[in-house]
Amino acid sequence: MDAIELLTSQHRRLEGLMKDWMNGSEGRRQTLFKQVGDELTLHVTSEEQVFYPAVKEKRTEDILLESLEEHLSLKRVLADLIALDPADPTFEAKFHVLKEQAEHHHKEEEEHLFPKVKQLLEPMARNTLGEQMLALQQQLKREGDPREAVSEQTDQAAKLD
Repeated sequence: MDAIELLTSQHRRLEGLMKDWMNGSEGRRQTLFKQVGDELTLHVTSEEQVFYPAVKEKRTEDILLESLEEHLSLKRVLADLIALDPADPTFEAKFHVLKEQAEHHHKEEEEHLFPKVKQLLEPMARNTLGEQMLALQQQLKREGDPREAVSEQTDQAAKLD
């Protein structure tokens, strides 16, 4: 699968899950939160470990560095939410911040990064990247709850290797 198509479809899925959480009942919210946490973690991890290093070029480096800082911010809010009791009065407000930050990040990637990547990489290379990202995401799922690793990734932004 084309890496850009994969990432864009994951953006829409995450946005949908977050919207469902905002509109969900208390019982449904717990399940949805776990899904949001896992899928967000899988998404940013595969971007950081596979996609960003593969598309690092002079014309994309500034966007990638900003994206890594946005990932750090998302991880920090997610880690706060994981540690917080869902009954806490600040939980919903913090989740709303996570949702807004994710939507902003998705928009920036789709408007600024992805068009440049389409110019840099041929479709075959994007398909290879997409397959590598999916493989990493499946491996992380098999290892357990991906969201649980986020709290250990909040000190600094991932490095752009």
